[in-house]
Amino acid sequence: LSGKWYIIHNRSVHMTHKMHTVFILVSSLIVSLGIFASCNSKDQQAMLRQEREYTEAVRHARAPSMNGDGLAKSKMDGMPAGIEHDREQYEKRTENGFFDAARIPLSTFSIDVDTASWANIRRFLQSGRLPPKDAVRLEECVNYFPYAYEGPSDGRPFAVHAEVADCPWAEGRQLVRIGVQGKHISLENLPPANLVFLLDVSGSMFSENKLPLVKNALSMLTRKLRPQDRVSIVVYAGAAGLVLPPTKGSDKETILGALDRLQAGGSTAGGAGIKLAYKVAEENFDRNGNNRVILCTDGDFNVGASSDGEMVRLIEEKRATGVYLTILGFGMGNYQDAKIQKMADAGNGNYSYIDSAMEARKVLINQMGGTLLTIAKDVKIQIEFNPAYVGSYRLLGYEKRMLRAEDFRDDKKDAGELGAGHSVTAIYEIVPKGGANPSGYVEPLRYATNAVSTGVLNNELVTVKLRYKLPGNDTSTGFSIPVRTGSTRIDKASQEMRFAVSVAEAALLLYGSEFKGKADWNTLIDRAKSSLGRDEEGYRAEFIRLAKLAAGMQD
Repeated sequence: LSGKWYIIHNRSVHMTHKMHTVFILVSSLIVSLGIFASCNSKDQQAMLRQEREYTEAVRHARAPSMNGDGLAKSKMDGMPAGIEHDREQYEKRTENGFFDAARIPLSTFSIDVDTASWANIRRFLQSGRLPPKDAVRLEECVNYFPYAYEGPSDGRPFAVHAEVADCPWAEGRQLVRIGVQGKHISLENLPPANLVFLLDVSGSMFSENKLPLVKNALSMLTRKLRPQDRVSIVVYAGAAGLVLPPTKGSDKETILGALDRLQAGGSTAGGAGIKLAYKVAEENFDRNGNNRVILCTDGDFNVGASSDGEMVRLIEEKRATGVYLTILGFGMGNYQDAKIQKMADAGNGNYSYIDSAMEARKVLINQMGGTLLTIAKDVKIQIEFNPAYVGSYRLLGYEKRMLRAEDFRDDKKDAGELGAGHSVTAIYEIVPKGGANPSGYVEPLRYATNAVSTGVLNNELVTVKLRYKLPGNDTSTGFSIPVRTGSTRIDKASQEMRFAVSVAEAALLLYGSEFKGKADWNTLIDRAKSSLGRDEEGYRAEFIRLAKLAAGMQD
């Protein structure tokens, strides 16, 4: 079987009667090892019918018209509600609240370089609808955009910057921005890469924005490979198989040919695929190289190990091998964001959502070093607030990355990885001492002292502490920097501060945050316009266009 769909027409004996058509859906995948995957269950057929219906709707909606603001308006605006994300899964989260700096002066979290949330939000906005509430993860929105932070000059793998400015949505409060910038490494200086492309070729990957886009994205990456790099390709549908053994990066035609021959069909044995991909990566492990599995999927696993818990435990087991994980999410309608995010967090990895060839270029070409090469692992940040100046505080986003204070020095506690050239931004909202305390009232203690720290009058607002491990090391090292008191008006803050705050404010509005205060689309759009900077790839300009779309939908 060739993997194409065949239609057998049952012609009626009576030509005057209406012709009846019977659609027999047969799907197969033939890989070089002769692995066959069937797709004949009613659930699979229904899924594929939905995919084809949606593909036809998207094809009809391709030609945009222009609205009054000169912005593209898609015909997809009129598509029936629910057709796009009726089976999509997002994990519920609860926003971080305010904490009393005198009673709880430490805030500890893992860095997060994932960017999937904003790319996914863009997909919803461009289709004429607001994203589901739980698809909005503030830290991933902010970290989607590159920032012009200075890199390290002291031999460390990254530099840390901080800035304080007035909060635009809550009068009397301040924002503390912490920026981490990884060192840049040019392509020619990257270590040899041992890459395993792990590709979901199941029936759910049938539509144009799934497997065809996967092939396009990885073809871009293949063309950038060097002779010292190696690529293997593992696929999974009803079973898993190796369709390309380790191949030198200089043999591009062989790699591209293997990608081009892939077709979608069958159920989804994701667990089997992951095991085989890590096995191939381990067998070809390069101690001086970058060993990584790149998983491309919609996350809709349904055969073998497939539950969130099973997949996370499998990935946690495999991360001890020293093989890193990059997950690229594709598609819509059945997209399993919650599962993919958990897997990426468990696998010393990063997670991006690919909705277009342009996004593939951003992740795999423009940010190739950050996506593929880890320069620091288990990176943790701990902020100590000085109660002499800070009444209460809250961290914007990072809800799934929060750690206990004790975890900061615990080298057994997993945390996020930082890639070459990656920047990470975190923003705290603080209430200065003497301001109204939103953290609430705490009853006096009966069995312990009620004494709390009053802080130190040394003009230090907070101290930023960081710990990290170098790749291949199991012992962490750390350093800290103090942040001085004194807040700048937001319109006088740095360009990077103004833009990051604008994105954070947009995320508060999209989520419907209880802490959004006086957040306003028009204000944040104007602020973003004033902080475009060089914007060579147009990411910030695109943010402004999408913010205008979102503002129109929420009015």
